[in-house]
Amino acid sequence: MLKLGVLCSGNLGLSVLEYSFNNYEIGFILTDRKSKDILKFALDNNVPCFSGNPRNGKAYNFIKNIEVDVIASVNYLFLIEEDIINHSKKVTFNIHGSLLPKYRGRTPHVWSIINGEKETGVTAHLIDPECDTGEIIYQEKVEINENETGADILDKYKKLYIPLFDKVLHLIINDTIETFPQDESKASFYGKRTPEDGEINWCWNKEDIRNWVRAQAYPYPGAFSFFDNQKIIIDRVSVKEGGASFEEGTILSVKPKISVKARNGVVVLEEIRTKNNIFEIDKKFKNENR
Repeated sequence: MLKLGVLCSGNLGLSVLEYSFNNYEIGFILTDRKSKDILKFALDNNVPCFSGNPRNGKAYNFIKNIEVDVIASVNYLFLIEEDIINHSKKVTFNIHGSLLPKYRGRTPHVWSIINGEKETGVTAHLIDPECDTGEIIYQEKVEINENETGADILDKYKKLYIPLFDKVLHLIINDTIETFPQDESKASFYGKRTPEDGEINWCWNKEDIRNWVRAQAYPYPGAFSFFDNQKIIIDRVSVKEGGASFEEGTILSVKPKISVKARNGVVVLEEIRTKNNIFEIDKKFKNENR
């Protein structure tokens, strides 16, 4: 039976880890300290587990005496160095949530929606010392529909990760794996996002604000603005024409829905998470809480 080292974080990583445990042998797990369910899984099943930043030899010293055929990374939060990359007997690979070489880096499905993409996908690729630059093994495309949120796309990914993970392992078992290099001319990179990065700029085009909001909608932390020094979290908007004579961020109506002037039209707030605010026509949302 193929013996794996599994590098994983979060719920998506846990689901692949559980599948791996039921179908292959697991030699070790690397995870982060916040992935409590993965840490519990390792403890409950007596699997050696390292948590935290793996770099500078910390994780390698933990795993160096545990031989594995394959190292597989799924939703893992850290870059790994060559000591770990070269530790597998056969292949070290990652599953990344974009159609590489586009959207290297963190939360690529969120960035894809923000940028108005019509499709995204998942890519299995070899791991090298750089970030998401290794040769591609296989890709699956995912359509981004007009109203889908970041959470919706992640739900689509969840249905693809285990079949893709299993496909790669069977290619390795059958010694039929083939790879091809990424096209650097098409490469893009996007960095880590935090909840504080979700602030809306009302000087953006209305379509860009709509994409910004749906990319981060509940259960994600959410896009937001400030009104009367209170944070207003916005989960869904629609857009329409109008408001040409008003400044960006100005409230144009409060009934039946709050509507706000953007650069090229009007943004209607369909769902907000913040309650008990009294909004007034002609007052403005602010770009900063000052």
